[in-house]
Order: sequence, then C-alpha cells, then structure tokens
Amino acid sequence: MKDATELAIPSMRAPKVLVMPKLRLIATSDLHIHVRPYDYFRDEPDGTVGLAALAPLIERARSEAPGALLFDNGDFLQGSPLGDVAAADFTSGAPGPHPMITAMNLLGCDAGAIGNHEFNYGLAFLDHCLRQAAFPIVCANLRRVDGAHFVEPWSILEHAVTDADGSSLPLRVGVIGFVPPQVMQWDSVHLDGHVLAEDIVEAARREVPLLRAAGADIVVALCHSGIVNGAYRPGQENAAAALAEVDGVDALVAGHQHLRFPGAAEFDGIAGVDNVNGTLSGKPAIMPCCFGMAIGVLDLDLARDETGWRIVSSTSSLRFTTDAESEQNEPDAAVMTATRACHKRTLDYVRETVGETDTPIHSYFALLGDNAAMEIVAQAQLDEARMLLAQAGLSDHPPLLSAAAPFKAGGRGGPLYYSDITAGPLTMRDLANLYLYPNTVCVVRVSGRAAREWLERSAGIFNRIKPGAAGPQRLVRQDFPSYHFDVIFGLDYLIDLSSPARHDRDGVLVAPQGRRIVDLRHEGRPVRDEDEFLVATNNYRAGGGGTFFAPGEPEIVASSTDLVRDVVTRYVARAAAKVGRIEPRPRRNWRFAPFAEGANVIFHTGPGAEGREPADLAIERIGPDADGFLAYRLRP
Repeated sequence: MKDATELAIPSMRAPKVLVMPKLRLIATSDLHIHVRPYDYFRDEPDGTVGLAALAPLIERARSEAPGALLFDNGDFLQGSPLGDVAAADFTSGAPGPHPMITAMNLLGCDAGAIGNHEFNYGLAFLDHCLRQAAFPIVCANLRRVDGAHFVEPWSILEHAVTDADGSSLPLRVGVIGFVPPQVMQWDSVHLDGHVLAEDIVEAARREVPLLRAAGADIVVALCHSGIVNGAYRPGQENAAAALAEVDGVDALVAGHQHLRFPGAAEFDGIAGVDNVNGTLSGKPAIMPCCFGMAIGVLDLDLARDETGWRIVSSTSSLRFTTDAESEQNEPDAAVMTATRACHKRTLDYVRETVGETDTPIHSYFALLGDNAAMEIVAQAQLDEARMLLAQAGLSDHPPLLSAAAPFKAGGRGGPLYYSDITAGPLTMRDLANLYLYPNTVCVVRVSGRAAREWLERSAGIFNRIKPGAAGPQRLVRQDFPSYHFDVIFGLDYLIDLSSPARHDRDGVLVAPQGRRIVDLRHEGRPVRDEDEFLVATNNYRAGGGGTFFAPGEPEIVASSTDLVRDVVTRYVARAAAKVGRIEPRPRRNWRFAPFAEGANVIFHTGPGAEGREPADLAIERIGPDADGFLAYRLRP
C-alpha cells in the first residue's frame, strides 16, 4: 500500500509540456489604399509606401518562419485618389476588381479586420469589396439592424505548426475583429438605420468565449483601435489596452493611430504597456504604422500540455521599407501588373486641370493662423451651404459660418506631410491635397456656447505654454491630428495658451477650468452663449466625429450628397470661368494671446517652408531638427 505522501505526488505535478513549437504572425494596418509605391498627392513614385513595396518584406518574413500567417488590421479601402477612383468606378456602374483586395489576395492574406474608413464610400461599395476577398474579414462589434452580424465576428483558421522534431501539429487559430464604435458618428450618413455598433470590450467578453468554445486553440484580436492611458470608459475609441485584459485573448494587432508599437514615444509610461518588448497586460501585441511603411512581426513561442495551447514567450518587431536590407527590394510584380489599369485611371484623374491660382497655396504655417489653404475649402463650403439653405426655403436664418481644418500639417505624418501647391494650373491632385477624405457638406445649427466649445476642442492641438518655464517649449502636440484643428471662418478670436487645454486628444473634458478661447467675436460683437449660428462643415464633424459636441448636438439643418472635394472643384471652376483664376488671400481670423515675457516657444514645420514665411508672423528661423522638421522661434 502507498503512503499518503506518495499518493499526493500525482495531483501536485504540473501538466506535462508535450511540445514547444513557434508561430509567426505578420501584420499590416491602416494601409489606406496605398497599394503601389506611389504618392498620388505629389504625383511621383515613393518607394517607402505601399503593399507592393511591403511584399518582399512579407516574403522574407515567411521564408524565415514557414507557416507564418498574414493579417491586415483594417482601413484599407480609403486614403488616396486610387481609392476615390475605385469607388467612382463602382458608382458609375462599371465596378471592377478592387486594387487593394486584389493585392491582398495575391499576397495570400489569411484574415483581415474592418476599419472605420471602410464605410466612407457607403455600404453597397463595401459589400461589393468584401465579396472579392479570398480570406475572412471579421468584426465582432457591428451588427445590422435586423440583429445579424455585419460580417462574421470571428473565424477559425485550420493551421499547423512544426515542433523541434519536425512533426506537424494541428493548431486552430481564432481571429476576431473590432472597430471603434464611433464609426456610427463618423459615417452616420451611411450607417444610420442600417448598422449598430457595440463597445469593443463588451463585444469581446461575449464573443471570445464563443470563439474558444468553437475550438480555437489560441485567439488573435485584430483590433482596429489604439492604445491610450487612463481608466477604460465604455464606448472608448482606442481600446486595445483594455481588450488585452479580456480573458481568452492571447495576442493583439492594434492600429488606427498610425503609430508604431513597440517604440512610439506616445506609449511610454502607460500602465500595463511594455513599449520595449511589445506587450499589453503581458500579452504580445504589435501596431505596424500605416500606409504600407512597415510590417509587424509577432513571434510566438507556444506550448501544449494536457490543458491545451498557450503562449509562453513572444517577440514583437517592426520591419520598415526604409530599413537598409529593404532599400533594394523591387515591388511585387504580380501586384503591380494587376493594379496597372486602375493606377493609370488615377493618374489621368489627378492630372486633370480644373482651374488656376495666382499664388502658391501651402499649409506650412496653418497652425500659426496662415489660413489660405483652409479658406478655399471654407469658401467652397459656404457657397454650397447657401445653395442648400435656399433649396430648403431657409432664407431667414442665423449668421452663416464655415469650419475647415488643415488635413496635412506635419505632426506624426512627418516633415513632408503638408499641402504645397505652386502658382499656376490647379489639378485634381492639388484639390485632393487640400481635402483628403470623401466627406460631404453639412450645415449645422450651434449656439454661441457650442461654437466656443468647438474652438476649445480644436485648441487642444497646442501644448500649454507655462510662464517662467526654463528652456524651449514646443508649441504643437505631435500626437494631436491636425484634422481636429477646426478654424471657424466668420468668427475672430484669440487662443490663450497659458490656460490648460479643456479636452484631451480624444475630446474628453479633462480641465473644466481651462479657457483658451478669449475675445470671441462675430463681426466685431462679442459672442454670447445664447447666440445662434449656422456652420458649414462636413458630415464627419456634424455626425459627432472627434467628440466636439455635447450629446444631442449639433442640429443638422441641411446636408449635401456631394463630396466636399467636388464642391471645392466646382468653386475653383466657377472662379476660373469668372475671373480666370482663384486668388487665395489668408485672412487671419485668430491669433495667439501674448505669451509671458521670456517664454521660448518653438514651432516645427516642413522644410518646404524655408523662405516662404508670412511677413506678418513674428517668427525667427532656428534650423532643421533631428526629425527633418524646420524649427522656428515665436517672437513676442
């Protein structure tokens, strides 16, 4: 008979580890229709971007780890004129193979997720594109109004891994997708009455156990959502860190922010985020930048015992088209051939002349109030708004204003990410440079209080300038998208940067005492909270995009089905027919309140700004910085 000690030994043993194979995951995210290594906004080749340029990196990563899986994390349909042309082909009744889906099929993509920009061209176009995919595209937190999932919430890939002895072992890889629920605001014109969105974490807590129960050995979340600090809020836009805490999720691909993880400074110091080793709450994660600049590589060391598979260690890394070993790579020939026809139609489109400008138009100093580029968009919106109001019989209305933002103003887009249009003929390429997105024109009604809050939210793009601070103070927040810096033309105001920003970059009120917008006036009269205005803007902003308004605001008074870019095109064409050209002249409707004496405020812009400084700006050139930007000091 065995003694008690001997009897206890089997129950105390850990489950025996049977095998320890490896699995490599390769990921792209936020490709934004960068299929070929070409910059349509500059109309020139660009070997640093494009899925075709990434293909050699993908092939090398696969050759190093046979059996690697390739995933895309969403935002693949929109983001360059190539996407506009593909969508226009569909609208005109001549749909063909979508160039990005074609490229993904050719490269053998194993699974993909839906990003928020997939909806920009409408549901019919999206459905048309999804049907072409030879791989599952998943999303767990979107449903159609009849209760059915918008697409399959998850998929199980029947895969195999090889152990150290060379034996092939079956591995069922579960892939589940998520999109920011704010898509319901950003594309309400397409989604209202058709689609419902759910909180990312809530959907994960429901669907991941179902995915596990269906037989997934490991679960990879394709999370088209970013990484931010702070306690999780239901409905949060950037939810990857919170998603990592959900039981049953083993690894994540994050995105949406167009940043690199691990490595971007924006992720330093966030609780649960290892920005060196690439983990979220201890789980392997990657964010592979944007535009086809990089692939993310997750190497997972797996173990299987009597309880199943698990990840015991991991390595997260990024490989860029600009890496030394990548510079001599040729873009994938099959992708280049398959997308040649759509590329040619896009070149014809961007080179079409629509008007003329008598002066250069650029955005190098847009964040200092030099608003000529934005003012063209704002004036075109005003013309469209007047027509819409007349058609609606609203001739007696409050004062009409117009809001516009600089879409290309450096920041995380880099030192070359600016609009820069030479004097002379204006092409569609130039107008696409001024307005990147397929938004439509909307007219909204706002109070004076709401207009002030609108501008307060915009003013969050600037850092607080602290009186008496030693050393230089950077003016602009690098992590704040410039498309959230709305200028409301028709109002005049000062921005006081001695005050903290009322809102963070996601629009959350963080400093109720902060008041940066001062001396707000309309036609010389101070704006009161109870005043009313109509503002021409876009459907993204009117639908709540960017969290600029309180719940229930704003009231949409009129809306157009025409894209803002088409509205701008007509405005330029009318000017050409009337006077032969447009004559953009910046009218500085906002300025900074005076900084404290001795403040050393530094503004960074693109190197193309050299020698083009506005005469009425008190700035002093410092020189190039380490990141390629041109630095200026703001003089008192």
